[in-house]
Amino acid sequence: MQMIAVEHVLFDYPGVRALDDVSVAIAKGTITALVGPNGAGKTTLLRCLAALDTPHEGRILIEGVDIFDEPRRAHRFIGYLPDFYGLYDTLTVRQCLTYAAGSQGVANAAIRGAVDQAAGRFRITELLDRRASDLSRGQRQRLAIAQATVHGPRLLLLDEPAAGLDPEARNDLSQTLLALARDGVTIIVSSHILTELEDYCTDLLILSRGRLVEQRPLGSSGGRSLVAIELAEAFDGLASMLAAEGIELLSIAPTKASLRMASDPAAQAALLQRLVAAGARVSRFGPDQEDIQELYKARVKS
Repeated sequence: MQMIAVEHVLFDYPGVRALDDVSVAIAKGTITALVGPNGAGKTTLLRCLAALDTPHEGRILIEGVDIFDEPRRAHRFIGYLPDFYGLYDTLTVRQCLTYAAGSQGVANAAIRGAVDQAAGRFRITELLDRRASDLSRGQRQRLAIAQATVHGPRLLLLDEPAAGLDPEARNDLSQTLLALARDGVTIIVSSHILTELEDYCTDLLILSRGRLVEQRPLGSSGGRSLVAIELAEAFDGLASMLAAEGIELLSIAPTKASLRMASDPAAQAALLQRLVAAGARVSRFGPDQEDIQELYKARVKS
């Protein structure tokens, strides 16, 4: 089911085209890695998706709602964490979350529960009575993310959410985003920490110089799995054996290959059996994970 439709969006700053005819469709419940070099238009796209900036051309629909015709309605079901955010330093963590919930339309009777849930999700329950000014950088980051999610958004937009987090907190963030996606929340994460995006993202979106240069699923998607094959020695017939119906060959070398094929275990077992029967010395055959950094380097020219 489609959650977001970005249609021919164009956005200009004085003398600079930040987004150039960008069109994107994003499915509900996915976690999309939004990557690209500095100045690629990532933050501008997130701000447009958050209905904070209006493009000069094009439109954006979220669950069928034109967010520029109805921005206030859109804000109710969107959570947004900017790269550079502000906190009310004189307020306690509880007060920050309470204010964020109320300003996003959470009913008064439900605010306390929403605050407790958000605090627990991001491990800041023990900080609820501390002032924001007394928090460490990582604690402030967790509070900022909790503020962006306290109202239960259906779309969550995160710009560099792992900045300032220690390894344990980054792992917690990964697990939390996966849990939100399982609950149907659609998430877009912009980050320069490409290796961490691989831990939880289902899709990849690459921008360069304001244009969309790549959009693709990562790993298993739509009933198809990413499979890695490694051989103990080169096998001349590898390419021809993988040129079969239903197999998408992504990369191949003398002793390894990466492909996408049906997730059906029987189909994968049959392919492995054919390789071994033909004389291929298979040392590894199993699930693979696409390397976002390699995809990025292949599609973005410096």
